[in-house]
Amino acid sequence: MESSSGHEGLPLFTKALRYSFPVLMGYLAIGSAFGFLLVDAGYPWWFALVMGVVMYAGAGQYIAVGLFAAGTTLWEAVLVQLMVNARHIAYGLSMMNRFRDAGPVRFYLIFGLTDETFALLSSMPESEGRNTRFMFLVTLLNQSYWVLGSLAGALIGSLIPFGTEGIGYALTALFIVLMIEQMLRLRKAGVFIVSAVLAVLCVLFLSASVSLLAAFALALAIGSFLPRKSEPGAGMPGQDSPKDGGA
Repeated sequence: MESSSGHEGLPLFTKALRYSFPVLMGYLAIGSAFGFLLVDAGYPWWFALVMGVVMYAGAGQYIAVGLFAAGTTLWEAVLVQLMVNARHIAYGLSMMNRFRDAGPVRFYLIFGLTDETFALLSSMPESEGRNTRFMFLVTLLNQSYWVLGSLAGALIGSLIPFGTEGIGYALTALFIVLMIEQMLRLRKAGVFIVSAVLAVLCVLFLSASVSLLAAFALALAIGSFLPRKSEPGAGMPGQDSPKDGGA
């Protein structure tokens, strides 16, 4: 508990570190993969640092490397990134209540709302989700993991020749790990199963240009009608429940 103001920051940081640990492991892996791809495409290692701090888009950065290499125009790149990251509109709308009282920090919380950070913040109970300092620490830690991983990969890739075949799958692997993590944490497999089935159906029967957005829209619409139950808050900040012993 954070009753002592003199030691309040350390426990909160430790809880944020434990809570974001799955993202740490994933971001070090896929961040390194991004760094490898970036230098393999002919860009300097420090470009990974700049993109991680300024852009911080995960899948968008992977795609940006390919767009740069293909010599696409600015407007084509903007359109592709808009389609890929359109899901963040829904992310932001669903987090409006939790970010409402965050003050100036909310601008960084919005900027740092990646898929993985959204998965962590949105799975908090509403009462804990209003802890601005905790949300800020989780978001900042996640970006730090990404920057560290991508910078390490770029530095290693610039010094040691490295084959990049198959590395692009690292991002998909992280999404799968995070999905399993959230299923185990929330114990709500139904919404994940429905979303997965919808995604497969959209890929099979719709064109590649609209399948992702269609799957997301359908999953969001159907998920809003699924029954909800209150969460016990296991593993959340400020609650030392018996289940909060992992990570």
